[in-house]
Amino acid sequence: MTMRPKRIAILDGPNLNKIGVREPHIYGTTPVVERIEVLKSTFPDVLFYYRQSNHEGVLIDWLHELNEKEVLGIVLNAGAYTHTSIALADAIRSIQIPVVEVHISNVAAREEYRHHSYLSPVVVGTISGFGVYGYHLAVLALLNKLSSNKHVEQIN
Repeated sequence: MTMRPKRIAILDGPNLNKIGVREPHIYGTTPVVERIEVLKSTFPDVLFYYRQSNHEGVLIDWLHELNEKEVLGIVLNAGAYTHTSIALADAIRSIQIPVVEVHISNVAAREEYRHHSYLSPVVVGTISGFGVYGYHLAVLALLNKLSSNKHVEQIN
């Protein structure tokens, strides 16, 4: 009996296609293609699906679509929609797949309007402020959650 690969989706929201050129002092210089290649080589037993959209409705459609596939977890960087989209939060509530919210910058240390997340209450966890390494941390957290079938313990 062959074992199916673990499948994790990475969804990026608005302007994240500009990582590497947009405000490199905040978001770094690692382009998307390189970030995904590092994940693939770091986690060779995981099959990654990557998508990016600048449109809220497209992200919602993808969340619904992923719920119907054999995806075990989702890493979501919703960008600015984190702070504005009740619709995206509702879409996450409507699916059965664990979602980890990722932010490249430390949003708590930035402008006040970035301090509130509509997504945090409906995801399994949030990773913020570790640059693009946050995606790596999110995959580790998902794999831990999937293997233990428990919530990742919080360190106080």
